[in-house]
Amino acid sequence: MLDWIKNINKEYPEFWKDYLTKLEAKPNKFVVLSTETSGLNPNKDVILSLGAFSVIDDSIIIKENFEAVLLQYKFLEEHGISNEFIIESKMTKMPEPEAMEAFINFIGNAVLVGHHINFDIEMLNAALERLDCGRLKNEALDIDVMYRKLTDINDKQFSLNDLCEIYKIPKSDRNSSAEDAYKIGLLFLKLKSRLGIK
Repeated sequence: MLDWIKNINKEYPEFWKDYLTKLEAKPNKFVVLSTETSGLNPNKDVILSLGAFSVIDDSIIIKENFEAVLLQYKFLEEHGISNEFIIESKMTKMPEPEAMEAFINFIGNAVLVGHHINFDIEMLNAALERLDCGRLKNEALDIDVMYRKLTDINDKQFSLNDLCEIYKIPKSDRNSSAEDAYKIGLLFLKLKSRLGIK
């Protein structure tokens, strides 16, 4: 059967139907996010952890956050990768289906913000596909693109550390997706005001 005919009749999970309904309203917040992954190939790799914060007006709302380690034991075993990170982590641990449902409920119709956000979105889409959902439909902003637009630099990409150095955001010893999401949030607030984004 043709793929598009299958998709018309597809029965989505309930949380995905709720998400699609939320998209009918205009977004009233941003969600800054960061993923930690097993590699750079959305077709083969998986998300190991996910961190996100809501940004409303000009503030990062610390209480409105999402942080989880995804239990990817099967994937890690198949690829001979140590699961020490999962065991050691003090973050909430969830199986991928549960984490994706909770994350989709968290973001709603927010505008997503990240560093090289297209990669994060592709990784999230690959995980959603495993749950028979569609692709994310939120608007998205990339802080690297925002910085390059502001400075009119088109021939170079900037790492998260580069941008933190430029804007004097302190480095942290703790390296986690939530920590990166927070840094992205701080950078986003600086760039947002300079670019006049409401």
